[in-house]
Amino acid sequence: MSTSYPSNLSDTEWECLQRYLPPQSKRGRPPTHSPRSIFDAIFYVLRTGYPWRYLPTNFPPWQTVFYHFRRLRLKGTWTLLLRALHRAERERQGRNPYPSAAIMDAQSVKTVEESARICGYDAYKHVKGRKRHILVDTLGIPISIYVTPADTHDTRGARCLLAGLKFFVPRLKKIWADSAYRGQELAAWCQATGEWELEVVERPAGTCGFSVVPRRWVVERTFSWISRNRRMSKDYERKVQTSETLIQVAMIRLLLARLGRKNERTSSQPPHQGGNRFQWPSETTSTSPSITVMAV
Repeated sequence: MSTSYPSNLSDTEWECLQRYLPPQSKRGRPPTHSPRSIFDAIFYVLRTGYPWRYLPTNFPPWQTVFYHFRRLRLKGTWTLLLRALHRAERERQGRNPYPSAAIMDAQSVKTVEESARICGYDAYKHVKGRKRHILVDTLGIPISIYVTPADTHDTRGARCLLAGLKFFVPRLKKIWADSAYRGQELAAWCQATGEWELEVVERPAGTCGFSVVPRRWVVERTFSWISRNRRMSKDYERKVQTSETLIQVAMIRLLLARLGRKNERTSSQPPHQGGNRFQWPSETTSTSPSITVMAV
């Protein structure tokens, strides 16, 4: 590309991303567009909020970019990328790759005309749209993501968020949440499903207005990280699976920036010699069902 944008991957970030991409198949026609330009275009859409059809002409055609974005979603590649980068970031900070504690919360966001077919009204927050349920570790990195209509109660969304998670996070023992998850029924379900201890963190008595609540501020910070991307200011997507994937992409971009800075500080090491190991799915390749629960 002749133009560089702030959302583009740097050389160290692209080198870091290549380490976790699947190997490139030697069969078929060589790709017309480089994988790096495809990822740059996806991150550009996420950061600026542009519709796919409004991509600048110095990126690959929008049909090509969206095709690969969708194929990577259907193949579960975005989920696998976030898992790998999550573990790498935890190891960089001296943590065990698998978390033992997590924080759970939900955020209601407005929808638009394109996404209005799957939405609801959150009477508590007076928002008509969708609700983003996320489970993050103590660093604020998502472990599981689930999107529902906004009228879904937090306790019901929590069951969808945590279902099938025990296998992927075997060390998880403690989950903190706000008062919306209060109730013996959900706590008993968590204990029976994954042997997780659910602890509701209440606001200090007598507190008025904004206050930083222990443990719960971590997941609120994650929501702010996600909302820094203009594409995530509202839910513009027709499918909730696409909404979940864009949350994953937002966190992947954040982790790449962190790990890229680490690689720049250790640039005295020999450069990565793995080359382009990305496998672009062909149009005749069969796809697997969409993965709606992401676990790290």
